[in-house]
Amino acid sequence: MSGAGESAGAVAYPDAAAIRAAHELVRRHWPPTRLVEAPSLAGRTGCPVWLKLETDLPTGSFKPRGAVWALSVSLARRRVEEVVASSTGNHGAAVAYAARLLGCRATIFLPERPNPVKRARIAGLGAALVERGRDITEAFRHASEHAARTGAYFLNDATDPDLPAGPATIGVEIFERLSDVEAVFVPMGDTALIRGIGAAARAWSPRTRIVGVQAERAPAYYLSWREGRAIATPDCDTIADGLATRTPDPGNVRAIRELVAEVRLVTEAEMLAAVRHLLFEEHVVAEPAGAAPAAALLAGGARPGGAVVALVSGANIAPDVLRRAVCAEERPPR
Repeated sequence: MSGAGESAGAVAYPDAAAIRAAHELVRRHWPPTRLVEAPSLAGRTGCPVWLKLETDLPTGSFKPRGAVWALSVSLARRRVEEVVASSTGNHGAAVAYAARLLGCRATIFLPERPNPVKRARIAGLGAALVERGRDITEAFRHASEHAARTGAYFLNDATDPDLPAGPATIGVEIFERLSDVEAVFVPMGDTALIRGIGAAARAWSPRTRIVGVQAERAPAYYLSWREGRAIATPDCDTIADGLATRTPDPGNVRAIRELVAEVRLVTEAEMLAAVRHLLFEEHVVAEPAGAAPAAALLAGGARPGGAVVALVSGANIAPDVLRRAVCAEERPPR
């Protein structure tokens, strides 16, 4: 039910057969998320802009696509009584949702002092919560140790070979709706999302450019994509918890080098301004990671003329961050 990419060394992205199978499963659970025109962004960029609203999904982010698909594949192979994940929030909620949907226990490891909105969502889905470590890298270590000790299935967002076929279905939905897309701007955290969408573009719309967007204060995958090797950073201190990665996986780096045409960095202020812009101008709620593609467009990231899709990957914004965005002075366009 799953396939690797074309290159030797098991490059970490799905093939077209896996994406089609995931698409069949996803559409049995949910209708396609909305793809809506964004006139305010079109006016600022000089090109047609569409927003792909993954905030429509049950946990308020794109993550259930991958979690439900990967857990379904694993359950088809073996008995799974407990699934474990490490997360800054959205993946944890998705795994908790998938576990409840498919009938197994979930234990989610979060860094200490997590986003309270995301923590509450995970708890509300019935998962056991463990807060360990200063960031996702340390939470991952604790989750991995727990899975090794108990024999639980560790559904790791960054390295699970099946999971990217789930978010790849976003690309299928885009390309089935829009026949001519110049570029898709995608938040780039642990890269499962962009590897999936990039693989879908390769199979369904090869001329479409995939543009990754990372937080300037969490640039590990940007640096790795640019240099062609995994480059870790000492910190990933960003308001965009969904982009807060500091230890790239070498296989993921190889994949994004093949699939991603460009990576752009956005500042904390630019993401806050994009949260504000989406809320006031497009009536869309987005967390900073979900607003990062819009931030890149507002900062001059699009080529005038061709249609562009900006992915809004999640809406689970912490109240204090939302207040900062709403109360901040809007910055003039560059």
